[in-house]
Amino acid sequence: MTHAQQQAADSSSKALYGGTQQRRITVRDLAAAKDRGEKWPMLTAYDAMTASVFDEAGIPVLLVGDSAGNCHLGYDSTVPVTMEQMAMMSAAVVRGTRRAMVVADLPFGSYQEGPVQALRNATRLVKEAGAGAVKLEGGERSLAQTELLVQSGIPVMSHLGLTPQSVNALGGYYVQGRGEEAAHRLLRDAKAAQDAGAFALVMEMVPAELAAEVTRSLSIPTIGIGAGPDCDAQVLVWTDMAGMTSGRMPRFVKQYARLRETLGDAAREFAQDVVGSAFPAEEHTFH
Repeated sequence: MTHAQQQAADSSSKALYGGTQQRRITVRDLAAAKDRGEKWPMLTAYDAMTASVFDEAGIPVLLVGDSAGNCHLGYDSTVPVTMEQMAMMSAAVVRGTRRAMVVADLPFGSYQEGPVQALRNATRLVKEAGAGAVKLEGGERSLAQTELLVQSGIPVMSHLGLTPQSVNALGGYYVQGRGEEAAHRLLRDAKAAQDAGAFALVMEMVPAELAAEVTRSLSIPTIGIGAGPDCDAQVLVWTDMAGMTSGRMPRFVKQYARLRETLGDAAREFAQDVVGSAFPAEEHTFH
């Protein structure tokens, strides 16, 4: 094997998606992927079973998002989600995975008071739940929190653009960073988050051109959700992706499966079998 072939084989084995490494993905792996120009996928997960499916499929990073509030807990927004709920879900996702890096959201009210509160709650997600990193919203307004967490050994993923925890202040779910002033502010926030020690940056509902500029300007990976194709990675909320949410599908979501229909069909078939005395049949019965 030539040196070039060996390098290609080594690079393939280290790939975030499709690689052969069996250990947990780390922040160093994400940084190396940025250097290689490798793009990678991230999905949300909230329970052990779903997490195990995504882990076996090779998804390298799983986000235990406070999006669970909308998608699984029946809330109208992410705001009501508690630390207790995030800790429980994060621990379940960690138990259901072997390779994926698990990133846990700090929910609304768990870090806004300041760095000490942020450290206390982030420590809980890392120490009790086993998360490999935490995510928090905001650029300059969360710099002190980011700096203390990183100094304390907790990796931080930042989140800019549409920040769902601030939906009340934003006045709804709208594209962020439009206009020269807003674009400059987002770029400044992105650089500030990187300087504070964030290892990656999520950009949500940001114009594609601005997201591309941010991606070129940063040495850390960018993760897009409604931020165009030029980010280093892409994340989707899996229940949106599966068409499980009610109402209209967000523009930036591609539907890969129709799990609501699949589950509904299975439930109706089960009900019909029970009503018609077809289940349990002889092969399902103990004697």
